[in-house]
Amino acid sequence: MPRAKNAVASRARRKKVLKRAKGMWGNRGNVLTTAKHAVDKAAQYQYRDRRQKKRNFRALWITRINAAARLYGTTYSKLIAAMTEKNIEINRKSLAELAVKDIQAFEAVVKAALA
Repeated sequence: MPRAKNAVASRARRKKVLKRAKGMWGNRGNVLTTAKHAVDKAAQYQYRDRRQKKRNFRALWITRINAAARLYGTTYSKLIAAMTEKNIEINRKSLAELAVKDIQAFEAVVKAALA
């Protein structure tokens, strides 16, 4: 039986890896073995950072809400507790947006929660 190398599929696999490594520094962009390692590591970082991005944004929203809440004599935790008690359901992303862009609306939320 003749030897089957399947050059077409092999070349396609290599091209796929090198395409993803395009623009990387030095040999990482053009040598297959180093490109493979670089692409695998980049994929690990991508996977991890998609999750970290969510954490980072939540922390940013909380920081913004806390800073705005302190202008009205309360803290983030007291504000969120008061909102939960009064059944005011505004997520942190929207609340942070109000705190930055529409301070009157944020003030109305704070007063409604603490009233």
